[in-house]
Amino acid sequence: MEERQAKILELLAQNGKVLVKELAEIFGVTEDSIRKDLGALEMDGQLKRTYGGAVAIKEKLHVAEANRRRISDVEAKRKIATAAVKLMTPQDLIFLDASTISIAIAEILSKAETEYKILTNMVDVLVLLARNPKINLIFAGGQINKSRDGFYDALNLEFMAHFHPSISFIGAVGVDIEKNSLSTNDSNTGMHKRRMIELSQNVYIVAESRKFGTTANFNFATLNKVRGLITEIAPSKKFLDAARKMNVEIILPD
Repeated sequence: MEERQAKILELLAQNGKVLVKELAEIFGVTEDSIRKDLGALEMDGQLKRTYGGAVAIKEKLHVAEANRRRISDVEAKRKIATAAVKLMTPQDLIFLDASTISIAIAEILSKAETEYKILTNMVDVLVLLARNPKINLIFAGGQINKSRDGFYDALNLEFMAHFHPSISFIGAVGVDIEKNSLSTNDSNTGMHKRRMIELSQNVYIVAESRKFGTTANFNFATLNKVRGLITEIAPSKKFLDAARKMNVEIILPD
């Protein structure tokens, strides 16, 4: 039953809703068994039952999606993070935005013997780097976002405006070289990324290669506004040629 309920929550995170009849067919159990599962999950605050099924609680859905991103493409993110850290020096003020690659960077820095100055708005980065006394850590709070992993509100941006990072590492959901577009799924997130690009001396987009050629819901910048793009494997020649024309450096792991 526990495995079935866990799978129900996984399907709910993917689709936003589930139907009793379809779940009964998927798991080969009675519809009454599924109703009991949904009832138990609703009592636990995991979903909201509706006629014939259930829907995700909006905040829970954002959290589930954030958790899913954390465990995907782990090796690619580790490679990108390793390349990013090599660009840092102790003299730099480094901004890490709220992205899963920032977590991978923070995991490396949490064991660093070199002193670094880090500015971030991401909770996971704060937790990891607060343990290392070598890290001079500045955390920008405010109103936490729906995914419960960072801060993007006006109060946060007001605080951020006092800083001009030497290097900012910015995550992207979509990287479309043909449209000269960098995009993400949420407008508040996108506006925050856009502002940090404006405030920073050098900006590097950190993104897995699978995101190339895709466009998310909100365009927050154009590629020609950043200094470089860090990814785990070499893009196509067409991509490289376009990046070269935009003076965007493509950085790969050693």
